[in-house]
Amino acid sequence: MLETLIVALASLLAGFIDAVVGGGGLVLVPALFGVFPQAAPATLFGTNKGASIWGTAWATGQYARRVELNWRALLPAAAVALLGSFAGAWTVTLVNPSFLRRALPVILLLVLIYTLMRKDLGRHHAPRFSGRQETLAAGAIGLVIGFYDGFFGPGTGSFFVFLFVRLLGYDFLHASATSKLMNTATNFAALTLFAFKGHVWWHLAAVMAVTNVLGSLIGTRVALARGAGFVRGMFITVVSALILKTAWDAFLR
Repeated sequence: MLETLIVALASLLAGFIDAVVGGGGLVLVPALFGVFPQAAPATLFGTNKGASIWGTAWATGQYARRVELNWRALLPAAAVALLGSFAGAWTVTLVNPSFLRRALPVILLLVLIYTLMRKDLGRHHAPRFSGRQETLAAGAIGLVIGFYDGFFGPGTGSFFVFLFVRLLGYDFLHASATSKLMNTATNFAALTLFAFKGHVWWHLAAVMAVTNVLGSLIGTRVALARGAGFVRGMFITVVSALILKTAWDAFLR
């Protein structure tokens, strides 16, 4: 009972963070590993996906009501992200992704430095593309980051947000809303694979899903009320935490 309460509260906080800018796995995955140290890692990852997909899907719906999204461009991109995630998950069965462990904190640090140096980055929504060009650009991002999510994973939400801001000219609020759609697709791909192999504790995932959606509801409302500047600040905070976590895993553990 205590174990369920702990991971349910962690899922609540993860849902909040995910809804604002992504990165809820920083909270929920370590909580699952801490509470269930003897469980198979694949089962804990699968259970995490079984809960977090509901929060990201809920956040997508909430953002869609208040933020204008170009669905003609983004729905095909989400489909491509799903396929990319499947391809990445298949590739990881053939190639060990450990080479990315040391590269990831360096890449995230460059993203953080660039964001800090460009004070105006992501504060104003000024899409650079329209029509087919936007579809192709969003699809390219979906394919690359979707593949990365299936192959390795950490920082996926942050990469989605950054690339939609930097390459497509979205503000942080629109980029965060878009990343929820993409993350829902990639999470679905991962969850399908984990479920097929029996690596989901559905009884626990169901409880965590409820609190994850609640956290998502709170996070979405806060982000919509506070705007792009608040999301930018959360992005910087989450990326900084990701740098510390991934650097610790790569160089010190």
